[in-house]
Amino acid sequence: MSNQLEFRHFKYFLAVANELHFRKAADQLYISQPGLSRQIKQMEKDLDIKLFERNSRNVTLTVAGEYLKKELETNFKKLNDILAQAKLVNDGIDGNLKMGYIGSAMHQLIPDFLLKFRDTNPNTLINLTEMDNNRQIQALLNQEIEIGFVRLERVPEELELHSVLEETFSLVLPKNHVISAANFDDLSQFKDEHFILFDSSYSTSYYEKVMQIFDDSGFYPAILHSTVNASSIYRLVENNFGISIVPTSLQNGYDLDIKFIELTEIKQRTTLKIVWNSTNTNPILESFLKVVRQLVKLDQER
Repeated sequence: MSNQLEFRHFKYFLAVANELHFRKAADQLYISQPGLSRQIKQMEKDLDIKLFERNSRNVTLTVAGEYLKKELETNFKKLNDILAQAKLVNDGIDGNLKMGYIGSAMHQLIPDFLLKFRDTNPNTLINLTEMDNNRQIQALLNQEIEIGFVRLERVPEELELHSVLEETFSLVLPKNHVISAANFDDLSQFKDEHFILFDSSYSTSYYEKVMQIFDDSGFYPAILHSTVNASSIYRLVENNFGISIVPTSLQNGYDLDIKFIELTEIKQRTTLKIVWNSTNTNPILESFLKVVRQLVKLDQER
């Protein structure tokens, strides 16, 4: 590679690769379009690689250009992460851990993990963002977060998936519902009720498991509403729009006119899992995983 290539050339290349339009890329970079074109042509000459196909109407990436774009974006992000980590160290902070989670994880496990982690890592920043399962997976693949807590059965190969909590399901009823834990027999008592469930987009595997509960109970539920938010489900139940089935850990943290009946006699269980990207080099990630291993046994799932 020519010694004439500088960091700015890669920045120029990425601008054109993302815009696929020299004028728009030049405007973004605050340089002239002819100047940008010359820089890209010189870069192709120095690398001896054709990066773009050009004609009077279109600009497209070559196969080599597509590869270079992907790898540069990945490695520039790593460089930015390294520089951000260096700034934290300079400011007297050990590091930063970005965590995604579904709502039910916050009611029990995450506070326990964070309290234990803080004991040995008091000088670390933790960023918490509630996300649905699919958004967490994409964020992990893009290394926008280091840790996720999901209810999924499978994840892409580059991600590590481990169970941290297996739990029962519970019925959610309005507080004034005639059925209570005292007179509950089985789910067939609710075959004429409307149900409010987590949408299948929340987690396909979770949704299928809930459907198995109804299959075993001998009826298909009349699903009136679906959502990805537990608080929305509870508000609808509270106002007598229907009843629901949720992971038992979601009983905690709400003060509404609803009641729960734990379904201990059914065979189905839902599992909360921790997931991370095995290629992530953030040193704080391993420190957090060490704490998790101290509190729960991590059984890898594939």
